[in-house]
Amino acid sequence: MKLQIAIDRVSLEQAELLTRKLAPHADIIEAGTSLIKDYGFQALERLKAAAGAAKLLGDAKTIDEGAYEFRQGYKHKADLLTVMGASSVETLQTCYAVAEASRTEMMIDLLECTPEKVAQIIHFPNAIYCLHTSVDQGASANPNQEVLAFKKAFPTVQRIAIAGGINLQTLAGMAEADPEIVIVAPPL
Repeated sequence: MKLQIAIDRVSLEQAELLTRKLAPHADIIEAGTSLIKDYGFQALERLKAAAGAAKLLGDAKTIDEGAYEFRQGYKHKADLLTVMGASSVETLQTCYAVAEASRTEMMIDLLECTPEKVAQIIHFPNAIYCLHTSVDQGASANPNQEVLAFKKAFPTVQRIAIAGGINLQTLAGMAEADPEIVIVAPPL
């Protein structure tokens, strides 16, 4: 299981300091959506320089103009970028093609995706499918059960991440579900 640490809602300078401090303990450092909205994709270069051996995910939450946004994100040093599962299938295909051509990775954020929508988009073998409970909704009551239910419903999906409701208590139970990536946010 890999640890992804999300950094969000801080200044770029604070994000760099947090990245330097947390990167030795993480597999992936996430430049959160608010950081990208506040500072643009150029901020990814500064965070990548601070991330050391950790990969850098840009949580772009792309929903349209996938090729452009993914090229820009990868140009500015992201190792992974996010696209919303609610996007059109064509947007997802475009993002996946750019990620594959760039030899980088794509994470599909399944926030607000119905099981029917997920069934339409499970044909990207190298993509990471992220089960995500929004900040506005509150944390997932049982992230372990959420991953297990997803695996049962979509057994062909091999790469799964979980975000929302992860704490020391729920993390202990994640071994059973065994997602590829567990995403946490440090208290600020």
